[in-house]
Amino acid sequence: MDEVVATASEAVSDLLEGASSAVSGFRLSGVPNVLIQALFEREVSGLGVVSNDCGAMESGLAVLLGAGRIARVTGSYIGADKEFARQYLAGELEVEMIPQSTLAERLRAGGAGIPAFYTPAGVNTQVADGGLPWRYDGSGGVALASPPKEVREFDGTQYVLERGIRTDFALVQAAKGDPHGNLAFSKSTRDFNPLAAMAGKVTIAGVEELVEPGDIDPDAVHLPGISIRQMVALTPEQAADKKIEQRTVSS
Repeated sequence: MDEVVATASEAVSDLLEGASSAVSGFRLSGVPNVLIQALFEREVSGLGVVSNDCGAMESGLAVLLGAGRIARVTGSYIGADKEFARQYLAGELEVEMIPQSTLAERLRAGGAGIPAFYTPAGVNTQVADGGLPWRYDGSGGVALASPPKEVREFDGTQYVLERGIRTDFALVQAAKGDPHGNLAFSKSTRDFNPLAAMAGKVTIAGVEELVEPGDIDPDAVHLPGISIRQMVALTPEQAADKKIEQRTVSS
């Protein structure tokens, strides 16, 4: 099956108002910027996103966030994103913050058809006990707090029950892909890309280099084509447009 479409706009054309989407990336690494920009240009709003963070340096999900297109975020990092923090504290944005390892496993579990799992991460904290602010009221009070979760003991250790995550869509970016949807990710971009792709009911991939079927060694396929619904080949300029968040030098 040929999964390739002509443009990023065509690829995201079915992503409508209020849809939920798992979005790959860690700050500036492995982010599907071209697909996000196409979504921004379609002026879709009320989105629920599941992602480690909401972008950086006015790129990635920060484009949608700054335009007020995102209604809810499930993630694990706000960091130095002042607009993310402002919207959250002002009550404009619902935010479910969870441990990063739990986020990764919730995505993987959802994609694998596992409804829930137990983890020690978050036991004896508000992650398990409830009370984490999901939405503020704009005056410093909490309008909506997280509910308590089931905690059970196994072999003398306490574990909290976490639900797998499934989303309407997933947006990812791969270093290489073939027309059948088989994808390979480069280095650290393997962090959330395969997990986000698995969690989406409809997964859309931007591919930096489109190759012929069979050109990717089977042992080098990080995500098989069965997980991908549509993909778009990026231009060389789009593939090379990768920002650097912090430059460091050493003597």
